[in-house]
Parts: sequence; C-alpha cells; structure tokens
Amino acid sequence: MKILISSQGNTPDSAVNPRFSRAPWFMVYDDALQTWTAFDNSKGMDVSRGAGIQAAQTVSDLGARVVISGIMGPKAYKAMNAAGIQIYIGASDTVRQALEAYQNGKLTLADEKSASGV
Repeated sequence: MKILISSQGNTPDSAVNPRFSRAPWFMVYDDALQTWTAFDNSKGMDVSRGAGIQAAQTVSDLGARVVISGIMGPKAYKAMNAAGIQIYIGASDTVRQALEAYQNGKLTLADEKSASGV
C-alpha cells in the first residue's frame, strides 16, 4: 500500500507541510517495498483555485490509498473520499514521524466536518 504525506521538502526527514493541497512536496511511502519517493507538487502552490482537486488527482495518479497531512480542505477531502482514499489529519514534525504516528494509530481519520473548516 502507498501512503502519501504532505511535505516541506523531498526527504522523509523533511517537515510535514500542514496544508495538504499547497504542500511543495508529496512523499510517498510504499509499505510493501519499504521505500520513499518524492513528488514535486510546486504547481499546486501557484494555483489560485482548485488546488485541492488537483492535489487529489495527483494522489490518485500516484496510487496512494492513504493521505497524511496537518489539515485537509473540503474539496480535496470530497474528491479523495469519493475515490476511497483514507485521509488522516493532525500530522506534524517530520514526514517519517508522521508515518510512525499513523502506524501507531495516533492520527485522526478525517471526516467531512473536520475538513470543512479549512
């Protein structure tokens, strides 16, 4: 399974970017292979509208089944929820630490209410 985490940089030791859609990088962890891959999301930072939908499409294209971030906007939430992608919020610290928090059940599974206030 692939797990995508919004990131400030392109390594697992980079800080989590708290805003999913506008994160400059997406770090994808493949738990079957235990490998990390970085994906440049800088194009999402520059869009005035539709960043959430664009980022959700990227998640789908990358084959991620779980997304981890600090917060999640309503448009991105709806698009990913409709695609069956699980969304966890409340991540902080580094990308690696966010993955560990997810694996230890310490992050919150997003719902429509938690994504609507962004």
